[in-house]
Amino acid sequence: MADWLTSLQTDTPQEGFELALKLARKGVAYTQPDAEVRDRLRPEYAENADSLTMASQVVSIHFQTVAAANNYWK
Repeated sequence: MADWLTSLQTDTPQEGFELALKLARKGVAYTQPDAEVRDRLRPEYAENADSLTMASQVVSIHFQTVAAANNYWK
């Protein structure tokens, strides 16, 4: 795969959150590289509250990492 993550530094918390979303999406793509398989599985989790909550948790963890790298908490 091509290099796409050059830094965790972002100009704003909004950009940081968007980076966290991208990290989550890329993590799924690395774990399951076959787009057809991901598309086939999506209906199974798209309407599952537990799956959606877990996806939100993954984004939250990534945002914590980005926020720490950018001193958002200070």
